[in-house]
Amino acid sequence: MRLYLKARYLYLIFLSTIVGVFVGVMSFLLHACIEFNTKLFLEGLDSYYPPLSAGEIEVLHFHFHLGFVPIFLIPAIGGLLCGLVAFYLSPETLGGGTREAIVYFHTTGRVKTRVPFVKTIVTGFTIGSGGSGGREGPIMQIGAGIGSIVGRMFKKISEKDKRILLACGMSAGMGSIFLSPIGGAIFGVEVLYKRDYEVEALVPALVSSITAYSVFHSLLSAFTGVPFGTLRIFNAPDVRIQSPVELIFYALLGLAGGLISLLYIELYKLVKKLFKKMKVPTPLKPAIGGLAVGLMGWKFQYVLGTGYGYVQMAIKGLIDAKTLWIATFAKILATTLTIGSGGSGGLFAPGVVIGALLGGGFGYVVHEFLPSVTGNPNGYILAGMVTLLAGAFKTPLSAVIMVFEMTGSYNLLPALAIASTISYVITGDRSICDQPSTRVESPVHRKELSIDVLKGIKVEEAMIPAEKVYTVSPDMNLLEVLKLVRETGHPGFPVLENGRLVGVVTFEDIEKVPIDRRAETKVRDVMSTNLIVTYPDETLEDALIKLATYDVGRLPVVSREDKTKFLGLITRSLIVKAHADAVKKLYEE
Repeated sequence: MRLYLKARYLYLIFLSTIVGVFVGVMSFLLHACIEFNTKLFLEGLDSYYPPLSAGEIEVLHFHFHLGFVPIFLIPAIGGLLCGLVAFYLSPETLGGGTREAIVYFHTTGRVKTRVPFVKTIVTGFTIGSGGSGGREGPIMQIGAGIGSIVGRMFKKISEKDKRILLACGMSAGMGSIFLSPIGGAIFGVEVLYKRDYEVEALVPALVSSITAYSVFHSLLSAFTGVPFGTLRIFNAPDVRIQSPVELIFYALLGLAGGLISLLYIELYKLVKKLFKKMKVPTPLKPAIGGLAVGLMGWKFQYVLGTGYGYVQMAIKGLIDAKTLWIATFAKILATTLTIGSGGSGGLFAPGVVIGALLGGGFGYVVHEFLPSVTGNPNGYILAGMVTLLAGAFKTPLSAVIMVFEMTGSYNLLPALAIASTISYVITGDRSICDQPSTRVESPVHRKELSIDVLKGIKVEEAMIPAEKVYTVSPDMNLLEVLKLVRETGHPGFPVLENGRLVGVVTFEDIEKVPIDRRAETKVRDVMSTNLIVTYPDETLEDALIKLATYDVGRLPVVSREDKTKFLGLITRSLIVKAHADAVKKLYEE
């Protein structure tokens, strides 16, 4: 059995490498497709040359110039082409892509073969014509499609492993297109939930992401001559925290970033809802959104395209504070119009830009008034990126790592961690992706657990009654409890005093006490009194969710009227047994 599991895992790693190779190639094609359309539409039709960031290097060396089409019409043209191609070839490619990839994972786990290729084309139309979107949403949907295709090619792997390959494709896309192999891998398994991770996919995702990054960067190097491993999305100077007091201002930026994240989330959902209700043909909707963005771009050109070049300019100090503040809100509106109308582009990359603009404006203000305790505004630009990613996408860990890798600035860890955490907390359960909160809430994991069967079984039907449960007194010493652990094999016990439940003591609680003090230490000194309990009339589904949410192995069963009245104990193994018995009965019927 162990050999089989080891062989299966090695095979999964092999397949994740294949996924990484193909996603790396698709990332390069997406990069080239966006560049081609930018040269065709913005440069060719209007003579607008958007500024580039350090990582947006040219791979296509051609120039096309007519220069007679007003710039406000160009995003509408791109939006119309996107709408027509997507609507008739693959309607699921309309919109961002991140949310769609997450839905694939939690439902069918299957992506149509044409999706990655159509998504590449329509994303080129949208972003290349000036639509305010990013590459990450599309590449996540493209990567999910590649993972799904590879999973179907090798039919002997399980549905679970096929789903892991889908997540590998998402991670590979992020790791390659953002030149962030570690952060991209973690993002792919973190963005699937608001407060959880797809842990089993982490190692395969790392392999896939690093492979895709290597392929993508190798292709860039081959076409441009840039040495492998030297390219980053942004060139940022070395920035350090000026003083401990400055962390307060990074915390305030985290608060501001959380609030801006909420605005970004709610405005996007509102715009998407309005366009959904709009009584016009679906292919025309991205054109209408594009026209609105084009009119904005006529006055504020920094809303057009990804906006990475303007972030690079802000890092170089070439944009004043007032413009940064205006650009923050203009970019939010432009992005929600582009993607909410059905244009093909990601919300993540604009989130990076919005956060950077917000952080830059904030940094200039605090540095102006408190130059002695605050450092270079560039630190706030980087922290601003983190706040939007953590707040709007519920990815606080990968946000910090990705900003490190995108900028090469590793000296701001405390500041970035503070800003990321606060923004994440501020947005609560609100997310721009609407992903499940935890694995327990995922439809696919609920199916794996056959959790619906547990809805019909009450806790009182499966619990061990109180009279059969080993309990301890709060006045027993820890050596006596350890003896009971050895005799019974149970890792923990309810603590009863005069027949009333007062706490729970576990082997872990005892392990925290030095060996020479266990004889004199009483149970009451180490027991937990803040108890997670269940009630006899709750279902086993309710109990299982509590066990998973709080990561405990057993729950005391108490009376609803008196929570100190101990009625019994329910454990994971008892739930599994009850589930097995129920399934057996269903088959027998």
